[in-house]
Amino acid sequence: MDIDGDLETFAGLPVRDVEDESAAPDDPAAVAWRFSAGYGEADRIPELFAEILERTGPAGPTALIFGNWGGAMEERFPIELLLDNVDRLPNLRAVFAGDMSSEECEISWIKQVDVTPLLTAFPRLECLWVRGSDGLALTPVRHENLRELSFQSGGLPVTVVRAVGACDLPALEELDLWLGIAEYGGETTVDDLAPILSGRPFPALTHLGLRNSEIQDQVAAAVASAPVVAKLTVLDLSMGTLGDEGVEALLAGQPLTHLERLDVSHHFVSPELAQRLVDELPGVEVDISDEQDEDDEEFGRYTAVDE
Repeated sequence: MDIDGDLETFAGLPVRDVEDESAAPDDPAAVAWRFSAGYGEADRIPELFAEILERTGPAGPTALIFGNWGGAMEERFPIELLLDNVDRLPNLRAVFAGDMSSEECEISWIKQVDVTPLLTAFPRLECLWVRGSDGLALTPVRHENLRELSFQSGGLPVTVVRAVGACDLPALEELDLWLGIAEYGGETTVDDLAPILSGRPFPALTHLGLRNSEIQDQVAAAVASAPVVAKLTVLDLSMGTLGDEGVEALLAGQPLTHLERLDVSHHFVSPELAQRLVDELPGVEVDISDEQDEDDEEFGRYTAVDE
């Protein structure tokens, strides 16, 4: 996922900006509606939201994408728009809170909220993406229908990681956590990941992303013997500080040949070991792109997304 790229699809639906003046979609429920406001224009967000409700009629939207809510470094995600309109959102299945590029707002500056009420208020929600972690909170819940959960950050609070591991999500198929760095609040350890790596909370999980971490070698070593891996089709360890130590652990650990895809892009692995990873996983799509220079005197190892 390119954090600075235009989102073309979300939750399997094409993205449509509410202010797009081109022809209206034939089925307003068959697109993911995106709305955003410029800095200092927070008062426009309720107006744009109301316009989406008008366009989609009694059925309401299927998917909503909140871009900049008019000063995301000062104002928190306006969750109340959703919570105050539950009755007008009977078919809401997907929410992305914070689809902003770094030019709009650095990821570590995006002010978030406790997103637990979204899960309790919308039991039919299937997809929840959240970008930014300032003020982000989650309480462990059981949710019968959530299939995709993504927390994207430069530093994911360990309290959120632990809460995810304590949730009961029987339908969850895809989990994506951008763990980040300690400087921006990402203090997760491999011990905190243990419930997730056990696989017990998420019996349907097939896609696991533990990404953008400054402890990626340790994460890879834990993944190498984690029970959850046996049922995965996609393992994503990209965007972090993965080096030779982590890849050696993966190669020495449990078999990975059952995977369809292994992503370790943005890495600090030697060319020889990176190629060995590809050679020893025939039939697996292995992404070893975006090799970084660990010998850079100014930066050393660094995650792809932090500020």
